[in-house]
Amino acid sequence: MTNVPVPAVEIDGVTKRYGRTLALDNVSFQVRPNELFALLGPNGAGKTTLLHILCTILRPDSGTARIGGVDLIKHPLDGRRHLGVVFQEPSLDDRLTLYENLNFHGLVYGVPAAARRKRIADMLALVELTDWRDRLVRTLSSGMKRRLEIARALVHDARILFLDEPTVGLDAQSRERLWQYLHRLRSERELTLIITTHYIEEVEDCDRVCVIDHGKVLAIDTPAVLKTAHGQELLRVVASEEATAAEIMAAYPDLAIRKDAEIILKSTGDAFAEAFLVRYGGRIRKFVVEEPSLESVFLSLTGRDLRDQAAGARELTYAFGKRGGEHTK
Repeated sequence: MTNVPVPAVEIDGVTKRYGRTLALDNVSFQVRPNELFALLGPNGAGKTTLLHILCTILRPDSGTARIGGVDLIKHPLDGRRHLGVVFQEPSLDDRLTLYENLNFHGLVYGVPAAARRKRIADMLALVELTDWRDRLVRTLSSGMKRRLEIARALVHDARILFLDEPTVGLDAQSRERLWQYLHRLRSERELTLIITTHYIEEVEDCDRVCVIDHGKVLAIDTPAVLKTAHGQELLRVVASEEATAAEIMAAYPDLAIRKDAEIILKSTGDAFAEAFLVRYGGRIRKFVVEEPSLESVFLSLTGRDLRDQAAGARELTYAFGKRGGEHTK
């Protein structure tokens, strides 16, 4: 008989309400050991509620949740020993040094003194904060604090790491660096990573992505399979005048979504963009064609746009000059 590995995380029929609000609606999925798994959805989708259940902060109204085979409802303390958590809101004590924050965490988890000292040294080295060991946390930048929170979450030798919107508030360079550490952690420690995010570009390299909205799981698969199954070409348009924008929305009622000044159109085929430009090319100031992406997957599944910033777009900006109809690409 083939030995089937125990799932790192197993969710079965989990439902959670806050009063009349249904935060999670019969959610089920499994996460494999050493997998990089993303929960992708907008604010309010239920991602953080789900994470809080997995961290034993909340109890579900119904359903089961297991970490490493441990039932979190029956044995929450045993489950916690398997996991580390980086919450969305900062949770470091900025009156303590980096070492003191990590040491206190190790004490709480009962890590023996010798093992605790070694793990603290290893974790500080991994996130490149060894030289800051004895500095107060309040002297760190936001990106450095995030790296320290990751180090702290692993002092007790956790095998599963949850990160709730870990890059919110960080600049682009700090976000990229943080992901470098996470990928290194996974390869060096055979760590299972579960990330919640609304940044599309951050889930492109994940093993699998779970698209969640309004508390429901809409799809789970690899980014490539999701794009093949649900993705489509999108046009992003900014009209020169409000009257033109209104005309476009009226002309494509089932294909167009308005987001501030931008109009997002779901392409219906190869000739769609060309036909659109023939009709409106002289009256738009920006036109972007996007290949099928995880963003279009979300749009296709929910009818809503999930977007922080452009990623992977072929941008064609039309600047209309003094000669009226002339445009340059």
